[in-house]
Amino acid sequence: MHQLNSLEKRAAMALALVFSSRMLGLFMLLPVFALYGSELDGFSPLWVGLAIGAYGLTQAILQIPLGWLSDRIGRHKVMLGGLTLFAVGSVVAALADSVYMVTFGRILQGAGAIAGAILALAADLTREEQRPKVMAIIGASIGLSFAVAMVLGPLLAKWAGLSGVFWFTAVLACGAMLVVALLLPKSVNKAPMAETLALPQSLGNMLKHRQLLQLDLGVLLLHLMLTAMFVALPALLQNYGLVSVKHWQFYLPVLLGSFVLMIPMMIIAMRKAQEKGFFLLAIALLISAMLLALLVPGFTALTMALLLFFIGFNFLEASLPALVSRIAPAGQRGSAMGIYSSSQFFGAFLGGVTGGAVVQHFGYHALFAVLAVIGLIWLAVASTLQLPPRAQRLSLAVSLTSEQQASALAARLTKLNGVQEVTIVLAEQRCYLKVSSAQFDHTAAQAVITAAGA
Repeated sequence: MHQLNSLEKRAAMALALVFSSRMLGLFMLLPVFALYGSELDGFSPLWVGLAIGAYGLTQAILQIPLGWLSDRIGRHKVMLGGLTLFAVGSVVAALADSVYMVTFGRILQGAGAIAGAILALAADLTREEQRPKVMAIIGASIGLSFAVAMVLGPLLAKWAGLSGVFWFTAVLACGAMLVVALLLPKSVNKAPMAETLALPQSLGNMLKHRQLLQLDLGVLLLHLMLTAMFVALPALLQNYGLVSVKHWQFYLPVLLGSFVLMIPMMIIAMRKAQEKGFFLLAIALLISAMLLALLVPGFTALTMALLLFFIGFNFLEASLPALVSRIAPAGQRGSAMGIYSSSQFFGAFLGGVTGGAVVQHFGYHALFAVLAVIGLIWLAVASTLQLPPRAQRLSLAVSLTSEQQASALAARLTKLNGVQEVTIVLAEQRCYLKVSSAQFDHTAAQAVITAAGA
């Protein structure tokens, strides 16, 4: 963080705190609901899955629209409104005496879909060259919140019950609102919209882009597998004699071990330019985890299966958004990431439904078989993924008045060394470039742009 200025550091920490506190509240339900929800009216494995995954449906539906709204009325207003909905949903779930009202509360929680507004504000408050660092800090906070939730959820549920988990979530939401209102800097400028938010005119193109669709399907299946697994996992641990209050003793070493073992995979993949090979290996780890849990009975095998799963999961969770950003056409990263995020949350919803339905009708072990098949399908699809060369993204201001000028400028820029893609958005007066940093001459590109506007 030493190259971030004071505003960027403040924005990074405040936004990471808001994002992680919200995700902590969502994640804490995963390790406890299948156990503590049994006291609710209407409890069944199917409704366990629906309650766990319900937030993903409204997140998927509202993620892009609320991002657009934040560009109209302001990031802070959308974030405060979304956190208010999240807090209200938490209170509804805390007061519920039936699984149906808990599910409704989870739907309300998901309606506070502020991820797009948070990332757009992060872009607004940071310089282009420092933006990836801030995004990485926010992303790391999500992984940390998941690990904390796996430990804190069982402890809190044992002490205060399922309603206590939701009351704690409501408190987290109120704390996040105070951070937004008092600590988060106001936007001093707006980052180029096309690189931070989904644009209506770009969504159709993103849905036709084969490589991006492969990644969108990937994150959907990844979160489907994660959410579905937690329909069965807490009950299985209890069946093996691990009381609920000690579940954190199982999750914590598994998660820490998975992070330690995942890091060398990331380093080798980056340094040796073997991203695709390790990407496929990570999917294979997910499949191996499901097969191990299915075919080898016992607590030790389940522990090893979960370790394998989270090594693969952590690698893919870090790699997928980076690949989306890398593959997205110049000037359309916001749209690509918008569809990616919606796919991620829709996967959580489908995972809850799938997990609940399979467990209710066929049992816990059938779920692992279904998830192994899903993993094999993903591996077959991912094997055809083609990764483009690494590129740097630039956004440069232009001064143009017509489509003809824009076309002529794009043609001249395309001929420069190192330029891979050019997109010019007249409405924004911006030129978006994907370039090879080793070959690209920034001064030459700026000279071409200056001459075009003269």
